[in-house]
Amino acid sequence: MALFELSLMCPEGRVEHLSEALDALDALSVSVEDADAQTDAEQALFGEPGMPAPKGGWQRSRITALFADETVAREASVLLQAQDFFAGCQMLAMGVVPDQDWVRLTQSQFAPVEITPEFWIVPTWHEPPQQARQVIRLDPGLAFGTGTHPTTRMCLRWIATHPVGSRVLDYGCGSGILAIGAVKFGASDVVAVDIDMAAVESTGLNAAANGVTVRAGLPDQAIGLYEVVLANILATPLKVLAPLLCAHVTPGGQLVLAGILERQADELVAAYAPHCHLCVADHEDGWILMTATL
Repeated sequence: MALFELSLMCPEGRVEHLSEALDALDALSVSVEDADAQTDAEQALFGEPGMPAPKGGWQRSRITALFADETVAREASVLLQAQDFFAGCQMLAMGVVPDQDWVRLTQSQFAPVEITPEFWIVPTWHEPPQQARQVIRLDPGLAFGTGTHPTTRMCLRWIATHPVGSRVLDYGCGSGILAIGAVKFGASDVVAVDIDMAAVESTGLNAAANGVTVRAGLPDQAIGLYEVVLANILATPLKVLAPLLCAHVTPGGQLVLAGILERQADELVAAYAPHCHLCVADHEDGWILMTATL
């Protein structure tokens, strides 16, 4: 079944109104991009993963909406242009979206990810590279953590190059990738917790798919002391969680924190100073990994 695509141009202040209207008019999806991308007028909008974008759109935003059939798309076009909030906006085009194998197209965007020369994250539809000696099988899903983000890669590099001991806590587990990595590199008792039940379920499924045992649950399942505590979240919750995370690290154990931008290093050092001495252990693409021995 062919899909129909509606393209519009609008100023930044109209993006939210148009997006909400398109959603109400039964658009299957609505996307927004910089109409000046790849030109000298292009604007960069940077935000932290999992957090709202700093602005809702660009000065000249191009909105693309997909509809199930032509009739719905044409009705949406007519109704939108009759609204007061369409002032200053422009209908660009409407047309059929060529049929494609969307599954294959999506899969082609995700290739194996190198953590170390011998340790790789490999989607199930790919064969592991010949040099891979340790592999985590993981497909993109609802939970954060597929190995493609620098914070995840730095945590996994740390796991692959440091003793993890027998008992490990992954706090804010997302997909469970760090917990699975800890088991792959020798931990025998790994607990993975998250406030999101979708992440807990994802962790359980991913652990089973990799043939490892991880005890996944909500944060109240983090009980006792661990030789390594991993937390790949974001700087603000990491600061709030400082007393709790440090209290879970056994004396002489390791605390490993990620989700931190380089400019946030001093904030984290100050927040953890009453409990431990954090230092930067790795950095990649503007992100840092911070560790401490308690």
